[in-house]
Amino acid sequence: MSNSILSERVLQLAESETLKMARMARELRAQGHDVISLSLGEPDFDTPDHIKEAAFQALKDGYTKYTPVAGLAELTKAISDKFKRDNNLEYRPDQIVVSNGAKQTIYNLCQALLNPGDEAVLFSPYWVSYYEIVKLSEGVPVCVYAGVDQDFKPTPQQLDEAITDKTKFVLFSSPCNPTGTVFTRDELEAYANVIARHEHVIVISDEIYEYINFTHEHVSIGSFPQVKERTVTVNGFAKGFAMTGWRLGYMGAPKFIADACSKIQGQVTSGAASFGQKAGAVALAASLEPTYAMREAFRERRDIVISMIQEIPGIKTNNPDGAFYIFPDISAYFGKTDGHTTIRNADDFCDYVMMTAYVGLVSGSAFGDPNCFRLSYAASEEQLREAVRRIKDVLSRLH
Repeated sequence: MSNSILSERVLQLAESETLKMARMARELRAQGHDVISLSLGEPDFDTPDHIKEAAFQALKDGYTKYTPVAGLAELTKAISDKFKRDNNLEYRPDQIVVSNGAKQTIYNLCQALLNPGDEAVLFSPYWVSYYEIVKLSEGVPVCVYAGVDQDFKPTPQQLDEAITDKTKFVLFSSPCNPTGTVFTRDELEAYANVIARHEHVIVISDEIYEYINFTHEHVSIGSFPQVKERTVTVNGFAKGFAMTGWRLGYMGAPKFIADACSKIQGQVTSGAASFGQKAGAVALAASLEPTYAMREAFRERRDIVISMIQEIPGIKTNNPDGAFYIFPDISAYFGKTDGHTTIRNADDFCDYVMMTAYVGLVSGSAFGDPNCFRLSYAASEEQLREAVRRIKDVLSRLH
C-alpha cells in the first residue's frame, strides 16, 4: 500500500522543522556524537514545585474526570482575572476557552474562522505552525515580511497593503517566536489603528512568551479600544511556567468565537486534563518569582550568545527583547564552501553546522525567512558557549 491512500491534506503538510532537527540530533547522539541541540522551543527549567504540588493535590482530591470542554470554572475565572490584572483585557469567564496547549487554540481558531480561500495575514518571520495550520484549514497565508534590518517589525503601511476583502484575521506573536522581537505600545497602537479601519478583520495576538520579556512592559493589542471587540488573545503555561509537557493553553475571545472554538474542540479532544487545569489556576494566582528568576536567567544567556555571535564574521543579528531565541541573518555565507559542501541557503547552513559541529539549529526557511536560522538559548551557559565556539570554528573553514 502506497502514499496514494493518504489525503492531499497530509501530503501537502510540511513536517515541523523543529521536530525534524530534534530527530536528527537523537540519531547523531545514538551514533556516539556529542550533540548540543538548540532547536526546540522548550525552557530547560523544571515546572516550579508549587505548581506540581497543586497537580498532586488535585489527583488526591479526585480530579481525574472529564471537565467542561472550555475548561474548569476555577481556571476560566483565574484566566479572566489574569487578563484584567496583567493585560488590561476584559474577557468574562464565558469568553475563555482552555485547550491542550496554545497550538490547539490556534488550530481551533483557524478551523472556526477560515473558509476555503479566506486569507490569514501573518507577520513574517512567523512561528512555523501558523502557516501550516492556516493551510490545513484551507485558508491562504499572506505574509507581511520584515527582516533583521527592520528588527523583524513590519510597518503599519505593509500591514494595510496586505489586507483585502478576503482577509479573515491578522496573526502575530509578541514576544515573537522565532525572532524574540517585542512590539512596543506605540507600534501595537499603530497596527490597531490599521486593523480598526478594516471592520471585517479579526486580530489574533499570540502572547505565549509574555513573561519572558526583557523590556519591562508587555502590551496586549486587545487593550486598545479601537480593536477591543475584535481581538482574540492567545496564551498558555508552557513558556512562562516551564510547563511544556502539561499541554495547557487558553484564549480570550469575543463570545461567538469562543463558542465556535469550544464546539470544534468538543468534537476533537474535549477538555484539557483536569488535574493540570487545577494546577494552572494555582500558577496564575501564585507568586511569579520563579518565572521572573527564569526570565533573568534567559536575559543573561541572551547577552552571552549575542556577544559571542557578533564576533563571528558575516553573521548579522538584532538584539531580541524577549522569548529565548536569536534569529541571525547568515546570507553572507551563501555560495561559500569548505571544498566538500557548498552553502546555498539556510537549510544547507543548518545541515552543515549539525553534521560538522554537532549543533542543532533550525533553518529560517521554516519561519518564512530563508536568510536566517533560529537558535534557542534555552540551554545551560556552558552548552551555549561551547555551541557558539563550535559554530565559529566550522564556519571559519568556509571560503
